[in-house]
Amino acid sequence: MLWIVLGVLLAVAEIFTATLFLIMFAVGAFAAAGAAALGAPVGVQAVVFAAVSALTVLAARPVIRRHQQTAAESGDTPFGIEAIEGSTALVLERVDADQGMVKIDGELWSARAYDATQVLAPGERVQVIQVRGAVALVWRDVATPGELPEAER
Repeated sequence: MLWIVLGVLLAVAEIFTATLFLIMFAVGAFAAAGAAALGAPVGVQAVVFAAVSALTVLAARPVIRRHQQTAAESGDTPFGIEAIEGSTALVLERVDADQGMVKIDGELWSARAYDATQVLAPGERVQVIQVRGAVALVWRDVATPGELPEAER
């Protein structure tokens, strides 16, 4: 019974951490509960818990880490926010530390200046440095000033 309670507690704790680490120990606790149900002594139950937990960590962590990589790290084509960060945008409405509007790949985005001292005028070209929620943090693109070509609007 102790192992089942421990397994449930670890599984519930995983819900709050979302690290996919505690769940592996919960699996070990449930395996130890199975050993206890078969009549194994406490020492064997503890070994089963430790062994199954360790094997689960060793088997699952590399898979989880591989799926957590960004597209740049894995060599895949970026999509979503990863594709927007680093792209070029056109300022449509004045952008400063508090407000602004840019066009990124044909879509309108709320924007803020990445550097709070910058004020970006309509028609300026900017780089998207970071995306926070639905707001693009932008920086003046000094390498290629001016408007975007018509095809990118």
